[in-house]
Amino acid sequence: MQPSAAHHRLDAPPRQKRNVRALLVRMRSKLRRTRVQEPEPPHLPLPFIPPEVWGIIIQHACLYNQDPLDTSRELSFLESPSTQLATYRASMATKKSLSLVSRQWNALARNFLYEFVWISRAAQAKALARTLLMEYVENLPSSGKSIRRLHIETPALERCAPADLRTILDYSPHLSIYSDHHSVQRSIYEDAPDPRCSPEEILKLVAHPKIRRLSWTSYDDVPFELRMAPLGSNLTTRLEYLELSSRSPNLFNLNTILSGSSSSSTKHFEHLQMNVHLPALRALKVSLDNNTFAVLASWDMPNLTHLSVMSSDFSYTGEGFSRFFQAHGAKLIQLELGHSSSALEEYYLTTPLHLLVLQEQNQNQQQPAIPLAEWCPNLREFICSADAEWHWQSPDWIAPHILLPSHPRVELIGIRDINTRLLEDPLTPLDAYNTSYAHPYDCGADALKEDALFDALMCEDADTPCFPLFEQISSLLRRDAFPALRFVRDLSPESHRMRTVRPHPRVLQFWRKAVARCAERGVWFEDCTGVNITQRALRRATLPGAADDEEATWS
Repeated sequence: MQPSAAHHRLDAPPRQKRNVRALLVRMRSKLRRTRVQEPEPPHLPLPFIPPEVWGIIIQHACLYNQDPLDTSRELSFLESPSTQLATYRASMATKKSLSLVSRQWNALARNFLYEFVWISRAAQAKALARTLLMEYVENLPSSGKSIRRLHIETPALERCAPADLRTILDYSPHLSIYSDHHSVQRSIYEDAPDPRCSPEEILKLVAHPKIRRLSWTSYDDVPFELRMAPLGSNLTTRLEYLELSSRSPNLFNLNTILSGSSSSSTKHFEHLQMNVHLPALRALKVSLDNNTFAVLASWDMPNLTHLSVMSSDFSYTGEGFSRFFQAHGAKLIQLELGHSSSALEEYYLTTPLHLLVLQEQNQNQQQPAIPLAEWCPNLREFICSADAEWHWQSPDWIAPHILLPSHPRVELIGIRDINTRLLEDPLTPLDAYNTSYAHPYDCGADALKEDALFDALMCEDADTPCFPLFEQISSLLRRDAFPALRFVRDLSPESHRMRTVRPHPRVLQFWRKAVARCAERGVWFEDCTGVNITQRALRRATLPGAADDEEATWS
């Protein structure tokens, strides 16, 4: 039986199989050789960057607007606080993102994450205190060593517990800026308060050689000289800014004022001397009573140049107030008087009880005028409120403040609350401004907008908008009152917005007249940032699109 052709093909000789196998091997080798010859992407290793350099890079990335530890610009009361809560939260979001990149970046960003702590609710203080305690219990590196600035500003119902504040300060040895804006819980009805959390103990923790800026609030009726006793240790040699305020008047001091005896008060003042030496203090802001000013008069503050003062009992004619200015007034170059002239005028016209007692004892004697210009001969900058009224003794002009009607050397006068006076203009009401000019394209307010525009344009040349405010500014320009005056500054950011963002015709008319009046006297009118207000800038504010650009700048 003969084999078939198919059988012959399956039983091919081994030589042919070897040839086929060799051909396949050569083809595979060529393909592999082609693959090897393809150029590989270059692999460049990242250069080694020292951790110190990474730390500098992260530090600059964490600076949102400016260094929160640099408070040199905030010594002047002309400057508004540079750090706001919204700015702080945006900066913290950036720091948090950087700390989540890697473990190395987390370690480097931790110092900047905790260097500035803003407490806006009581729960935040409790959470921070718990974090610092747990780090101590678990033997971890303390984040409190990175805290350089502590700012406490909460609503009245969200004040921080003293125990939480004590814990935070215990673990913050390098704190250099401390600010308490009426945000710590204090109760006079507490039966057994913790002595470790008393105000004196808290102040001892803060008053150390590293502190540079301190804002302190007294909440009870303990005499000021006892409450501030920790400062008598004179450890705060680097303190540059001090703010003192009181939330509760001292009953003992009030009774002393009501007694009306000048001899007894003088004897009492002699026993209120405090040996406090603040060699680096340059700015002082106080809101205290008459006797407390007498205590501050005994403090040694050789470099004090900036002062913001507000009397909590309106005793600007008291002996404590005069003692303070006689002791420190000659060094001042900047002074802010907190109470407006109208508030003082209303207070003295109503004749409070302690003035009635003084009038009964001295029926034939008149209270002498306050020689504030003589007490502060080197004053260069003065800050007052726009809330001033005509004084019955000088009806022809409005002084910037009843306590300082004139000064021969003042070069700059800053005015607060101009926006409030602008909104008091009967033809520029608050509701018309908000509805018609804050949202001019709102179709639902067309009728109100047209009525307000008609009234404003019809009265544009009939009278001067905000006439009392305009007369107050004109009174500043009198050469016999302030012969050295060169600058007048509007310190209200809200007034700047009213002037630059879709300004009301009456508001624009007021500023045109005010700027023109200053130009006649050779005085520059500045906005809250220190930039000159010009007629060209006022015209530019009325152009289409100018409001959007201004809102983008301020947002």
